[in-house]
Amino acid sequence: MKVVTIAFAAVATLAATTAFADGEVQKLMTVADKARLETYGETRKAALQEAKAGDPAEVRELDEVLGRNIVSFSNQDLTGKWQCRTIKAGGLGALVIYDWFKCEVSDDGSGWMLKKTTGSQRTTGRLYDDGEKRAIYLGSLHYNDDPVKPYGADPEMDQVGYAFRTGPDGWRIEFPKPVHESVLNIIELRR
Repeated sequence: MKVVTIAFAAVATLAATTAFADGEVQKLMTVADKARLETYGETRKAALQEAKAGDPAEVRELDEVLGRNIVSFSNQDLTGKWQCRTIKAGGLGALVIYDWFKCEVSDDGSGWMLKKTTGSQRTTGRLYDDGEKRAIYLGSLHYNDDPVKPYGADPEMDQVGYAFRTGPDGWRIEFPKPVHESVLNIIELRR
């Protein structure tokens, strides 16, 4: 009985943090975004190859960001205020690392919601569980204080990516083949 109680508590804790990728996210995801995730590995590899031609100091910084160990999302609370920055790899420029802006994560009872609240390019969306060490992010790009369109309403603004936790005070989302500018976008978040 004790094992069942512990297992139920673990499932309840995880359910309270991210929406489950039990097929619901697959129903919500656009065909284009499914295709982006299907080629994530190849896209990431190509983008990072292009990024190597960037400024050497920024290349070292990118290597440091991507070199962090990936850890579990379980029993973690991402809610609260975060600093976030965007890294663009490949595409129009080999590598661009932007300054830090403000993001916040809330929990509406169905899972974590991310909102970038400052900067000209912003995102608003939800995280869906995709295993112990990865989540899927579905969101919408918007500019400044423009109204946010719901995910799936505008293919030019839809965003999809894989989220990875890198420690108690850090995580990132990797967006393969964003519609604009780069081959891979990374949003890095820190407390």
